[in-house]
Amino acid sequence: MKTSLAFLCLGACIGVTAFAQQKARFGPDLPQNRMAASCGPAGIDYKVKLDRSQHGPVPPQAGKALVYFFHEAGIPGESLLAYPTTKYGLDGNWVGADHGDSWFAVAVDPGEHHICTLLQTSVFQPRLELAQFIAEPGKSYYFRTRLVLSGSVELLELDPIGSDEGGYLYSEFPMATATAKK
Repeated sequence: MKTSLAFLCLGACIGVTAFAQQKARFGPDLPQNRMAASCGPAGIDYKVKLDRSQHGPVPPQAGKALVYFFHEAGIPGESLLAYPTTKYGLDGNWVGADHGDSWFAVAVDPGEHHICTLLQTSVFQPRLELAQFIAEPGKSYYFRTRLVLSGSVELLELDPIGSDEGGYLYSEFPMATATAKK
């Protein structure tokens, strides 16, 4: 009986801890200390303009690597007013945002980099995804986000993709230019 009670208490403690960790990562109060390593400062939101005349690739800068960020909305049509903006952090600074099917690229120094992507929304629960990569000069790296909605579940996915998929996406999607809201 005592053993059963001990396992029941241990299971409850593990469940509460797991729930608290999940809430900390996905809940409305994403702690800044959990985001600081990759994301930018809290409280910065972006307005995104899409330029349908701009398609990649972006010319490389000497001694730098290029990182392409794509967001694939999966929603046909021009009106994505209620669709959330996705913002991207790199090594503790916000580097841009996109909206709907769109992309942008940033130049980075060689070395290890940490990526954060976060939904900018008041409709969905905040979603945060993290990744890392090691950049080499002259090379390009491609990352795609997708918001997956299924019933009551909302998931933000961040995945590295290959240059073939990246080339297709920047040829099809408009380029996003983000400016911080005042």
